[in-house]
Amino acid sequence: MPELAPYLSFDGNCAEAMRFYERVLNGKLKALLTNSQTPVGDQMPPGNEDRIMHARLEAEGIILMGGDTMVGTKHEGMKGLALTVSYENVDEAQRVFDGLAEGGKVTMPWSPTFWAERFGMLTDRYGVHWIVNGGLNALPPMA
Repeated sequence: MPELAPYLSFDGNCAEAMRFYERVLNGKLKALLTNSQTPVGDQMPPGNEDRIMHARLEAEGIILMGGDTMVGTKHEGMKGLALTVSYENVDEAQRVFDGLAEGGKVTMPWSPTFWAERFGMLTDRYGVHWIVNGGLNALPPMA
């Protein structure tokens, strides 16, 4: 079965970010490889040894992957994309929303909406945009 997983780009703080997501999402890091730990580690430009080449986090229904840009490469942040997580349990959704918001910026406060009991949007401390839903409601069928 195919797997779709976002691959997030960081500017030297991928390991920190992935450990943060591991805690907040109740996940498990399955990979956190620095450039020097890979078979091509000796081919990396100086200063990139400890940057993350590949990270993989798995949580229930969630896969996040990521890595760091190379030193000297312009990192423009993450634009035009939001990660959406939806929970049946509103309390769990709020716990995740509050956790992701630590050190970040809430752009849509946690509140009721027509498609879910609660919904909120934020940009976390690493510049990743999130949409969190709790207690999804049934939407009318499309015409």
